[in-house]
Amino acid sequence: MAKKQVVEEISLSNLHPVEGARHVRKTVGRGTGSGHGKTSGRGHNGQNSRSGGGVRPGYEGGQTPLFKRLPKRGFTNIDKKVYAVVNLEDLNCECFAEGSTVTPEVLVEKGLVKKSASLIKILGNGSLTKKLVVKAHKFSTSAEKGIVEAGGKIEVL
Repeated sequence: MAKKQVVEEISLSNLHPVEGARHVRKTVGRGTGSGHGKTSGRGHNGQNSRSGGGVRPGYEGGQTPLFKRLPKRGFTNIDKKVYAVVNLEDLNCECFAEGSTVTPEVLVEKGLVKKSASLIKILGNGSLTKKLVVKAHKFSTSAEKGIVEAGGKIEVL
């Protein structure tokens, strides 16, 4: 037989936190009789006994830390060109009318590309059903083929 569960009705008079949800803060520095008096659980002298004491994360007691022992690899190319990618299927949305011109500014305005993206590349994922004039910085060969087959034109910026 299944036990009946008694469900208490919740009201302001019987609200209480779940057991273990609230912790009692340790009271320190209240005399020797408290068990946490005098040095307040910090021991006698030393770095950790003083306010603001302790070491930074990753400190290994003077030994060369791990992040300095590991070899450094590669470099960051500051001239790297990052392209925002737009697929043909994205150009099929209702926001582009038949025969309209698609430019990077229009793509940002319609929310297909973030404002920070300065270069646009059109990829051929999906198919295009509208006749559009697409202006972008780069096109994949399949994207070029898809746009031209749909009756549109491409312009490289």
